Amino acid sequence: MVKNAPYRFSDFQYIRLEYGEGDSLVNKYNSKTGDYQYLDSRDKLVKTNLKITRDEMLYLHRKAADLGFWNFPEVEENSAFKSTGQKSPHYLIEFAYKKKTKKVLFDAAYDGDPQLKDANNLLIKAIQKVLEERESQLGK
Repeated sequence: MVKNAPYRFSDFQYIRLEYGEGDSLVNKYNSKTGDYQYLDSRDKLVKTNLKITRDEMLYLHRKAADLGFWNFPEVEENSAFKSTGQKSPHYLIEFAYKKKTKKVLFDAAYDGDPQLKDANNLLIKAIQKVLEERESQLGK
C-alpha cells in the first residue's frame, strides 16, 4: 500500500457495521466499543460485547483497500425497487480513521455496477466472518 494513502492502518480507529431489512438496521457491530447485537435464527435480539484483535482489524483494513472501498459511492441503492414498497437488506459500513471516515450505505438490491455490488458483498462477508470466528473462539 502506498505510504501516503488517505486511509493508513496506523490511523485506523474502528469499524462499524449495521444491517437489516429496509431502514431497520437492528444488527450492529462497533469495533471501538465491542458492542454487538444481532437477531438470531429465532428472531431473538442477542446483545454481547465482542472485541476483535489488531490482526483482524488489519485484515479488514487491507480487505477494504483491496476491494477499493475508499472509492465506493456513499449511497448504493435501488430506488426503483424501494419505490415498490419492497424491503431488501441494507448495510451501513463505516471505517473510521483519525482524520477521515468512510461510510457507505449499501442496498442488497443495488442494480448498479455488478463489480461494485460484488465488492460490497465480499467486504460485508469478510466482516461477518471475522465476527463469527471471533464469537466461536470465545465460545458464545
